Amino acid sequence: MKKIWLLLLSVSFAILSACSLNETKPYEMASFTFTNQNGKAFEIENLKGKVWMADFIFTSCDTVCPPMTANMAALQRKFKEEDIHIELVSISVDPTVDTPEKLKAYIGKFTEDESNWNMLTGYSQEEIEVFAREEFQTLIQKPTSSDQVIHSTNFYLINQNGEIVKEYSFTLGAHNDEIIKDVKQLASN
Repeated sequence: MKKIWLLLLSVSFAILSACSLNETKPYEMASFTFTNQNGKAFEIENLKGKVWMADFIFTSCDTVCPPMTANMAALQRKFKEEDIHIELVSISVDPTVDTPEKLKAYIGKFTEDESNWNMLTGYSQEEIEVFAREEFQTLIQKPTSSDQVIHSTNFYLINQNGEIVKEYSFTLGAHNDEIIKDVKQLASN
């Protein structure tokens, strides 16, 4: 009886350890090609090997998006001051309304420096909802009864391998010092 238990334990251990052996390839965010505020293709390849921060916004938002975007612009200035290299990506949750021209006008209200900040559109409402759910584990919903879109108010910090390493809730207060510290740490890796 003791031999049978040892055999079962050995087989169980072998099966469980085999599960982790299949994880030799690091996680990578799914490939995408969207359109930025300048009407140019922007794809995941533009972010490979870089630290980046993403958020979800839309230009006709009358609640959280303007202050979120102002906060992203403040972070952009702070990153420049401290010579921290990071890409900023704002993803529209209302792609049928947010054309590249509208995104260009919108970003212009917050910064004159687009060198490291891309605002993205160029997909269907269904595609962005699936992308947000599968890649960022967040929900986006555009009710038919409103011109407002329900979406995450988080900032997402993504490492050089395309992994989301941290989320910061915009509605739970300012996290700028924590974000700067975390980005510095990631950038030095």
